[in-house]
Amino acid sequence: MAHYLLLIHDNEADGEAADERAVRARDAAHDRWREEHRDVLRYTAHLRPTSASTTVREDGLGGHLVTDGPYAETKEALGGFYVIDVPDLDAALAAARRLPYFGAVGDAAVEVRPLYHAG
Repeated sequence: MAHYLLLIHDNEADGEAADERAVRARDAAHDRWREEHRDVLRYTAHLRPTSASTTVREDGLGGHLVTDGPYAETKEALGGFYVIDVPDLDAALAAARRLPYFGAVGDAAVEVRPLYHAG
């Protein structure tokens, strides 16, 4: 088995503009996904908006620069993630295809990335 990180990138504006009914429907869809994948799901989190983030960068002088906000200004932002333990990339891709997210086609994506195993 291998661990894969499923990174949900979507347009935060779509989520902010969604009405309460759409938010409940999305949350229910994630609840169903977690239940369907409970045997392979290892960890998950829904992230706060990028406006709540802080970025730390090296300043090139031996110190660090700390700024409010995300690492990069983009239309799509990392909204949440799942860590799953599946046999191979094909299984990880199959799980990723079933993930719900806000956003029109082209404005949202699920990045599937294998994890190194420490030890």
